[in-house]
Amino acid sequence: MQLEYFHMIDRIVDLKVDEKMIVVEAQVPQQSTIFEGHFPGYPLMPGVLLIESMAQASGWLQLGVFRFERMPILAAVKEAKVRGSVFPGELMSIEASLTHEGSGYAMTEAKIRVGGKLRANAALTFTLIPFPNADMRSHMDAIAKRVGFPQQAISS
Repeated sequence: MQLEYFHMIDRIVDLKVDEKMIVVEAQVPQQSTIFEGHFPGYPLMPGVLLIESMAQASGWLQLGVFRFERMPILAAVKEAKVRGSVFPGELMSIEASLTHEGSGYAMTEAKIRVGGKLRANAALTFTLIPFPNADMRSHMDAIAKRVGFPQQAISS
């Protein structure tokens, strides 16, 4: 996880395009300037970054399901709940499933677990757009390699 670059996902563990589900991992760093202010003497992962982590997991799922033809952009967060704190050094397991797609939008349900315990969940809505340019597509291809996106999952 590189918080300063908003790279929240470290590794894709499982992508099942046919079942429209994904599991990813994200190792919260031991040190980050974010923890200096959130909170001094009691560092914890901000809830908004937990939501961003669920959104990115959901985004990788959609890139797989839609075969990198459309780019998901977070449009709405519904029923987000932080059920427990996430601390520096913890490994988050994030799962997401696609619950609806149509008319240029997609909806997912996502959960974060640490050590098997539910820490956060949310229903998320995305706008699906064409990749805006070749540079953005190339950037996403490079990140896909870094996180271990299984290209065979989208091969015809």
